[in-house]
Amino acid sequence: MCKFAKKLLKILGVVLVLNIGLFCVFFFDLDGKLLFNVVEPFLKKHYDDMERRDTTLTTPYEIDKFPKYDY
Repeated sequence: MCKFAKKLLKILGVVLVLNIGLFCVFFFDLDGKLLFNVVEPFLKKHYDDMERRDTTLTTPYEIDKFPKYDY
């Protein structure tokens, strides 16, 4: 076999393996499982532990007052 045919077979083999790998990711929804089981808990932990200003103490709730709307 010539060098070109060997190189072509190697490229086709790599493309075939890549195609099978991507099909498995799609078929078993591995990207969604990664997002749900790894990324989402990390983001929840990060954003739930953030310091936030308590706006309920500085803004009293008054039911009889309405905002002034200018048209």
